[in-house]
Amino acid sequence: MKREVLYEIKALYRDDFRVTGFTFGQGEKAMCVVGSMRGNENQQLFVCSQLVRRLSELEADGRITPDKRVLVLPCVNPYSINIKKRFWSIDNTDINRMFPGYDQGETTQRIAAGVFDIVKKYTYGVQLASFYMPGAFVPHVRMMKTGYENVELAKQFGLPYVVLHAPRPFDTTTLNYNWQIWETNAFSVYTTNTARVDRTSARQAVEAILTFMAKQGLIRYEGEAGCVSRVIESERFISLRAESAGFFEALVKPGEAVAAGQLLARIWDPYLSTLRCGLYAPENCTVAFVQDEDMTYESTAVLKLIPDES
Repeated sequence: MKREVLYEIKALYRDDFRVTGFTFGQGEKAMCVVGSMRGNENQQLFVCSQLVRRLSELEADGRITPDKRVLVLPCVNPYSINIKKRFWSIDNTDINRMFPGYDQGETTQRIAAGVFDIVKKYTYGVQLASFYMPGAFVPHVRMMKTGYENVELAKQFGLPYVVLHAPRPFDTTTLNYNWQIWETNAFSVYTTNTARVDRTSARQAVEAILTFMAKQGLIRYEGEAGCVSRVIESERFISLRAESAGFFEALVKPGEAVAAGQLLARIWDPYLSTLRCGLYAPENCTVAFVQDEDMTYESTAVLKLIPDES
């Protein structure tokens, strides 16, 4: 394992900004894994730390394929991690909305440009991503529909779902989208949590990444069998929105199968503690996403469901 600072910005008033990478093997740039870009992505950082440990063990056992190089960037935004702020600490911009970057632009544009220059030449790219809304997700692999996506490759992670997402205008500045445009086979891996560490789903993500690497011939590894992935378009997700503001009580968890008419959540009056409304499954589904905030606001999407295959 080789540890090195791959990108650095000198700071006037605090420690320098550094993006640290861990390289395993040498030769062809085979695979790159990118962890947290936002200051609340503790789970994504934790997954990368576990992956670094496992790859170190595999390398010590001589199980990294010769002439194949694997790079792990556990954290692209250590400043925001240090102060627990989701976006860039100075101007609240999102590094994952700045790709491919601009090396003469604002700070987050320069960071994106510096990082992308490092990662864009790899054959496979995996980002440990988080959802824009706070909550828990069923583990899955997500791909942008750019015309370059490879669904069969995505299935080789062995996660329950492969989600295909039609990019909106602001998605074109994400790492996943630009990786694909620059001809990297790019995947976003979602675990259950973001701000809190979930060791079970973290282990599942590490196993999925190692299994994928083994199937591409990058390492010698026999892991768990995983799942036969179901492919679904993100447009088919059913969003259940709060009919009223109040305290949110979820009665189900991500990955749980629910029946048509089943009560999934309740919203309580914040002053009177009386029931304001219940949210029910419109059909037989699997729970994909559950908000994990105690309070919700009217019309907020608090649950996302995957309809059963017909």
